[in-house]
Amino acid sequence: MTQQPRPARRKTTTYLVVGLVTAGLVTATAYAAQWFEGVWNGRPYPVAAPASTAQRLDARTQAVYDALALPHPVLDENWPGGGVEAEGSSCHPVGLRHFFDNLSDTPPSEPHVVDVHDDWALKGVPLAEAVTAAERARVALAHQGWKVTEYEHTSSDLVLRLTAPDSSDAVGIVAYPQDRLQVFAMAACSRYPADTPLDAAGDPRLPAPQAPSALRY
Repeated sequence: MTQQPRPARRKTTTYLVVGLVTAGLVTATAYAAQWFEGVWNGRPYPVAAPASTAQRLDARTQAVYDALALPHPVLDENWPGGGVEAEGSSCHPVGLRHFFDNLSDTPPSEPHVVDVHDDWALKGVPLAEAVTAAERARVALAHQGWKVTEYEHTSSDLVLRLTAPDSSDAVGIVAYPQDRLQVFAMAACSRYPADTPLDAAGDPRLPAPQAPSALRY
């Protein structure tokens, strides 16, 4: 009686293992290539319309003004740099491929990417009154979900910084000499759409600030 040869299980198992290892290496290589491409090019800036961002920041500063609840506020019309602006000097190219460029003393700006900030101040607010108002604002805004990132008040300084709810928008209150109280808000760098209206200088056109609405004419 002739004995039938056994199936070549060992050879089949070897082929299966080699196949699995090869597939794993291919997958790992593809994943590594995808990861490196992401690091090399960097995470793209989010897209946002600067005018819409400016309106949102304007509302943020209005919320701060309301929370301060100052008895006799007066807008400082001569506050330097006051108003709403969009500029890209702090928005640099992203990704490892721009590493050495960004180490420069004057790193390049990413085209069509800007950050938007809103800035105004009140005058005639003594530091003691500003500290009391800032504490009211801190409590009220924290109750609404704002997160306090910095809070410092001494006999000569006052700084309160917060992050708005469900957003990376930064908002702050800072006391300055001559009884001035600054209120500001800023949004992170974003790429603006191609159809964004531009002004004569080539910057995104922004709406005029409305906050604090009770003091604007």
